[in-house]
Amino acid sequence: MQPQNEKKWTKRLFSMIKVIVTVGGIAYIFNKVPFFDAISKWGNSTLPWLLFILILTVILMTIQANRWRGLLLDDGKKVKFRTFYAYIALGYFFNNLLPSGFGGDAVKTIAFGRRFGNTANSVAAIAVSRVMGLLAMFLSFFIALPFVAIKYEIPLTYTITVSTVALIAVAVIVGGLFADKIKIPAKLTDKVPFLLKLQDAFTIYRSHPKAFLLSGLDSVWLQLVTIIIHYAYFRAVGIDVDIAVITVFTTIMVTFTMLPISINGIGIRENVQVSLYTGLLGIPAEIVLASTLLSYLPLLFQAMQGAAVFVALGKRK
Repeated sequence: MQPQNEKKWTKRLFSMIKVIVTVGGIAYIFNKVPFFDAISKWGNSTLPWLLFILILTVILMTIQANRWRGLLLDDGKKVKFRTFYAYIALGYFFNNLLPSGFGGDAVKTIAFGRRFGNTANSVAAIAVSRVMGLLAMFLSFFIALPFVAIKYEIPLTYTITVSTVALIAVAVIVGGLFADKIKIPAKLTDKVPFLLKLQDAFTIYRSHPKAFLLSGLDSVWLQLVTIIIHYAYFRAVGIDVDIAVITVFTTIMVTFTMLPISINGIGIRENVQVSLYTGLLGIPAEIVLASTLLSYLPLLFQAMQGAAVFVALGKRK
């Protein structure tokens, strides 16, 4: 019983830390830049750009669905494309409910696997999708970094953090492809037989290089769409920021929001954005915050689609 109590307290401690960091981050940024001062920067030109962003959001979700479907190989061809899109939306819905950016992945993967009977492959496909997406993001970061470093002095802490997470992502994808070379203790597989299925599901991509490479290509398209979306956030508040800068700064922001120290990166996202765009580029903090707050509207749009899927699935059951 003692280890279980320790786990509960550890979990509670981490949850408390996340709440403190999130609330503290939000309180700090809104003390520095009042909320209404930020949203007052939304003007008549904001709406057309927002509509453009929402269209790009649908395109982004479509590419994600296509990548997931492709990684499920022959099993993916048996399921209608709109089903994959629906479960992608479902994942976004739960991402906004659960205190983790990966909560939605778990829900959509398990729900999809139970419905279509291939949970292990579904988990592996989503995990590979996630990591391939990160690798595409880090690749774009290191391509754009020299062009940005010439003009601006980026704090070494940011570059080191991104480089570290990039190396971890590479290690994860390589480890997944060669997971069959790892001997899982019999005691563990006896308790959790699913681990062996998951191990096989990851290594299958070694014999399907085309599907693996196509997932990488989809990830590159996703990254390009993401960069355009973040560029549009600033255009929506009347600022034109260089694409290379957007690429580098967005990667830094996403990397820090991935760290499990806040609730879905809230509080971290806003402060990192202001630190980068105001601290290095000199853009007024209220404008930077206005563009950052605008980014929550596509998330709401994605969550609304997921809510509709959730209701539809509930009625079907």
